[in-house]
Amino acid sequence: MIAKSLKENGMATLKGLVSVLLLIVNTLFWGVPLYLLTLLKLVTPTRRWRLRVLAGLNAIALAWIATNNWWIRHWIKPCISAQLPDGLSPRQWWLVIANHQSWTDIFVMQYLLHGRTPMPKFFLKRELIFIPVIGLAWWALEFPFMRRYTRQKLAGRPQLAERDRRATQRMCERAREMPMAIYNFVEGTRFTPAKRDRQASPFQHLLRPKAGGTAQVLGLLGDRLSGILDVTLHYRSPCPNFWHFLCGRNDSVHMEARLLAVPAWMVSGDYHLDPHYKERFHSWLNALWQEKDRALASSPFSSSS
Repeated sequence: MIAKSLKENGMATLKGLVSVLLLIVNTLFWGVPLYLLTLLKLVTPTRRWRLRVLAGLNAIALAWIATNNWWIRHWIKPCISAQLPDGLSPRQWWLVIANHQSWTDIFVMQYLLHGRTPMPKFFLKRELIFIPVIGLAWWALEFPFMRRYTRQKLAGRPQLAERDRRATQRMCERAREMPMAIYNFVEGTRFTPAKRDRQASPFQHLLRPKAGGTAQVLGLLGDRLSGILDVTLHYRSPCPNFWHFLCGRNDSVHMEARLLAVPAWMVSGDYHLDPHYKERFHSWLNALWQEKDRALASSPFSSSS
């Protein structure tokens, strides 16, 4: 039994190492034309022509996702299931909001939504811009980079929050120029029971949702959005992590997505200036999170934590 377990662990580790190699090779392969187009974008004089270059950059990024999906499907062979709504299209605009447990979330969502929605763009922590190769790629693809400040720092310098608002506003203004799917992990960080307890979160399986970024996207881009895609990710493993996914150790992942219409009142309000709008938006988002928490609690994968 011990020898068999060691052999299985060794094979899983080997699978994970090969998966890492495939991810690196794929990234470097598509990184070459992406970097060349990035240089071209830097010297392109007008926004109109930069948009054409950006369309090429998006095509490269989508090819990177498609290649990842191919080797994940044939090499890792994950047990991934999904419940997806009808009516999705890569030629329309979407806001995708989801719970967040692992880096695996990104790959699962890209695996299931590729070809059904347009180029995905994520809210990213500013520190991620320094990741070799892909940090510059995210910058060239005009992903919004957000700074994180403690409540104490914001209380002393409230003007710092304006930086993130301007980054979101620039992204939304540019989003009008071509279809995209804006992904937002509303909790702001990966869920763990320890983080939940530190936050005194009222939810069993979720952290408190952060409303500001989502509200700003809906306020600035709501009239262009075809809908809100509310994604709930269920993992059989109580502590999913990306390395286990690469090793093929995650038992099962289920993604449930439902399509929500953008309420008319969201488009005309200002989250940062109108306290009544802010209160209404918080109530809407918390109700959504309560439904998501109930869905996770009733999942056959769930366990009390």
